[in-house]
Amino acid sequence: MSEGEPGADVRRDANRTMSKLAIGVLASGSGTNLQSIIDAVEAGRVPAEIRVVLCNRPGARALGRAKAHGVPCELVDHKTFPSRELFDERVVAVLQERGVELVCLAGFDRLVSPPFVAAFPNRILNIHPALLPSFPGLHGQRQALEYGVRIAGCTVHFVDQKTDHGPIVIQAAVAVLDDDTTESLTARILAEEHRIYPEAIRLYAEGRLRIEGRHVRIVDPPAGNGSLANPTPRC
Repeated sequence: MSEGEPGADVRRDANRTMSKLAIGVLASGSGTNLQSIIDAVEAGRVPAEIRVVLCNRPGARALGRAKAHGVPCELVDHKTFPSRELFDERVVAVLQERGVELVCLAGFDRLVSPPFVAAFPNRILNIHPALLPSFPGLHGQRQALEYGVRIAGCTVHFVDQKTDHGPIVIQAAVAVLDDDTTESLTARILAEEHRIYPEAIRLYAEGRLRIEGRHVRIVDPPAGNGSLANPTPRC
């Protein structure tokens, strides 16, 4: 994805604004962020329909979570493909066959290729366990501890051609405590991930996000409430 044209509306076609947003969730592991999305959709907090949960690892708990809620799921094992490009071609085909409008990466452990990003321009979200642009890539929580920062957190951003680089939608911060371990910091960050990822999807579904260069503007935020763009830090 490019950084987007100034004022680019990242919502789907305007004549479909009254229908539920069709989303596809890509997950590889335990699926806790997937669960937060499922819960928000079932509670009516996010006007969306999960068309498919796609997983690349047999036996991943994410598949069980989808099945437990009657959400369509599909296994596409990356090990059965000779190249990343061919794997991504199959994933894109599955998403397009299901009519997916927004792709949500939720603990998906494969880098998406440029053709994948091009197939869903401005329509891929990712959740990263660090306050980007700090600590991109793997093990953001451990990177934060090793660097000695006092504040860590998580970021929902649009996916572009570079790793953990696209325009930022929402961030949430947590304090780094003196006795934190990677596990304890990860747990507090994860709680914020579960809060802000469904919120970002809701904003997209409601047509309230616009990309202006590196900035994602939230249309009609609640008066006096800055939490949509910059959630209040919680320890």
